[in-house]
Amino acid sequence: MNTYNANNAGRANELDNAYFNLREKYYGLPTLADNYFTTEAVSRIIHDFKRGKAADIDDLTAEHLQYSHPVVSVLLAKLFALIALSRCVPAGFKRSYIVPIPKINDSRSKALSCEDFRGIAISPILSKVFENCLLTQLQAFVDSSDNQLGFKKGIGCTHAHCPYCHRPMYLARIYS
Repeated sequence: MNTYNANNAGRANELDNAYFNLREKYYGLPTLADNYFTTEAVSRIIHDFKRGKAADIDDLTAEHLQYSHPVVSVLLAKLFALIALSRCVPAGFKRSYIVPIPKINDSRSKALSCEDFRGIAISPILSKVFENCLLTQLQAFVDSSDNQLGFKKGIGCTHAHCPYCHRPMYLARIYS
């Protein structure tokens, strides 16, 4: 009976070869570490963030990343690949703080209660970069219904109120 331990280099090489042979024949979705977190993708996402937004709980803003050294994008791409491989999101990505925003326009003229505010969560900028990297790569595999009007790019309230706006409409005026 052959027994193998962690220090057996021959068995480790056999397992490596078997893994890479199986991996070459695999036709499923690409692995996260290889394709999803490239330096170029991270740099593009950082560049596309809007400036002038609130700082996160660590006092970081999009400007900090946009004006940082280019090596930061390289390091973030490697960090995101490690997060995907370990399947463990850092605790710092889950922290945020809530800012109350008044719902009504005449907030100066009446006494306000808790129901007059809506809360927005300010998430860490690094977690936003990570989420956008995942979103851009996985968007090709996800499709939504034509009935979905909210939270879609290029579609808003006008599409919900006027479902026939994209079809030619023929109007006739009746004279009496």
